[in-house]
Amino acid sequence: MSESFDVDLFVIGGGSGGVRAARIAAGYGARVKLAEEYRVGGTCVIRGCVPKKLMVYAGRFADEIEDAAGFGWNVPEPRFDWSVLKRRRDAEIARLEGIYDTNLMRAGVEIVPERAVIEDAHTVRLVGSGERIRARFILVAVGASPVKEPVIPGANLAITSNEVFDLETQPERILVVGGGYIAVEFAGVFAALGTRTTLLHRGDRLLRGFDDEIRDALGEAYAKRMDLRLGRTVESLERREGGITARLSDGAEIEVDQVLVATGRRPNVAGLGLDRVGIALDRAGAIPVDATSRTTVPSIYAVGDVTNRANLTPIAIREGHAFADTVFGNKTWCVDHRLIPTAVFSTPEIGVVGHNEDVAREIYGAVEVYKAIFRPMKATLSGRDEKVLMKVVVDCASDKVVGVHLFGHDAGEIIQAVGIAVTMGATKADFDRTIAVHPTASEELVTMRVPAVTKRPVAVG
Repeated sequence: MSESFDVDLFVIGGGSGGVRAARIAAGYGARVKLAEEYRVGGTCVIRGCVPKKLMVYAGRFADEIEDAAGFGWNVPEPRFDWSVLKRRRDAEIARLEGIYDTNLMRAGVEIVPERAVIEDAHTVRLVGSGERIRARFILVAVGASPVKEPVIPGANLAITSNEVFDLETQPERILVVGGGYIAVEFAGVFAALGTRTTLLHRGDRLLRGFDDEIRDALGEAYAKRMDLRLGRTVESLERREGGITARLSDGAEIEVDQVLVATGRRPNVAGLGLDRVGIALDRAGAIPVDATSRTTVPSIYAVGDVTNRANLTPIAIREGHAFADTVFGNKTWCVDHRLIPTAVFSTPEIGVVGHNEDVAREIYGAVEVYKAIFRPMKATLSGRDEKVLMKVVVDCASDKVVGVHLFGHDAGEIIQAVGIAVTMGATKADFDRTIAVHPTASEELVTMRVPAVTKRPVAVG
């Protein structure tokens, strides 16, 4: 590669996508530098998926201890210690950060612990030192940041999903604002750990875009675990002697110790220098890219949440890998964003791959929907009021399974395996000839024989 450049690749952002791209590119012999102004690992490892999942696990023990009595266990009254969880969680995150650093250095990537901005199509400037580095290619992988929207009086009193991990003490009362997966997951965590939790969302259902029956099932479950208030918004926040008072759109007031706003995230592009090279942002404030993650400037690429394509860690990793293979490995390929297995770590969990029945009908025409609703086996002795919901959506013309929707224990684990089959193009006949593993909840996926619903296109005219 040309010696007129200081490096072959300069990566701005040390999250999942940027780290994967840097390591793969370096493996092909590219000279790579990566700039990260905060901590290597990005949102997922440092202040997102990983520490949040550890907190989900902590909350699940409350149910396990309660359920144990139905199986003959006499368990003393438990006591949860927030400080122990925080200390051990933070230590694990520091350990993972160290592994990320080590893996990058072993791959030959130079880590620059500074903020970097774009000066021109081949130049980045390190803000702290002022050093300018010439790069054959620049990859923007800066992710997204949580926002407090809409802006209301007293919004400064609230925290976001970034600051929630810094809480030194467990709040006795918390208001979580939002209806997406971040709000749902944190509300579930706090409620499980014993915090009096209110989850407030402006819509009539949680998790917009998910299957409506799954959304209803989650709403029913959460209404039993916390104070769920739908169809309302927060008008203002005010610090008072007893804590923070939230005034709602219906005139009600809620007094809490902490407010967590989880109403959305925006691409982290402020001051990045994109305007200097003529890269115009889209309506969502994201960087537009083509299928290979290339921007309108041929030497500049972008991956992950900053492109707002599918804002999930595994997608950022795949996009970063595809970029490095294509640009440095002579292995051109693109990420398929159509079939993405995903999970919501609520309690109970949600697992999804493919389309819900309404979207499937719009795409394929006639579809059949197979459905199973049942009480999980464990609940028969524990006495827990809980249900499992499973749905399989099939394209009538091809018999292909085009959507699977799960609500229940371990849905995230199950959907990963199901995602393999759906991605490979499995048909309903393939599901039917698969021998069930008994007794399990997931065996229902291969024993459903009669469609609950057959949906056909609505005639017009």
